[in-house]
Amino acid sequence: MIKGGAKRSLPAIEQRPRQEARTNHERCPATSDFRHRDEAPSVGASREAETHLEHLAITRKTLTGLADRLPAVPPALPEHPDYPRILGVLNDATGPLRARDVCEALDHELLPKNIEGTRAKLKRLVKLGILTEIDTGSFARKQ
Repeated sequence: MIKGGAKRSLPAIEQRPRQEARTNHERCPATSDFRHRDEAPSVGASREAETHLEHLAITRKTLTGLADRLPAVPPALPEHPDYPRILGVLNDATGPLRARDVCEALDHELLPKNIEGTRAKLKRLVKLGILTEIDTGSFARKQ
């Protein structure tokens, strides 16, 4: 409203978008309701999306089938000089060894810090899938 109570009409430029908005709606024959032209999903786009999903499913199936055929790559050892030595000790052993036995074979002093450090290394080799823990604290090479 303008001072004095007179109403102001919208200029022609501001009225044009409202008129276009009315003409952009059309009746949707499939659902008998009104939809904006830009909102109506195209049949081609929906078919294209379905085809894309089918191709992704086929690709996934192919890749999982190929993954089963690939040779198992042994995990890399952590970079510490004790890991190859620990594996050498376990290769020469006739049965499972405890962390204390491995420390003794590696000529480490039998101090708690050395035994616990070796136990941690043995547990890490178990997590990598190189060793197995037969009983609590007893380690051996995986067969």
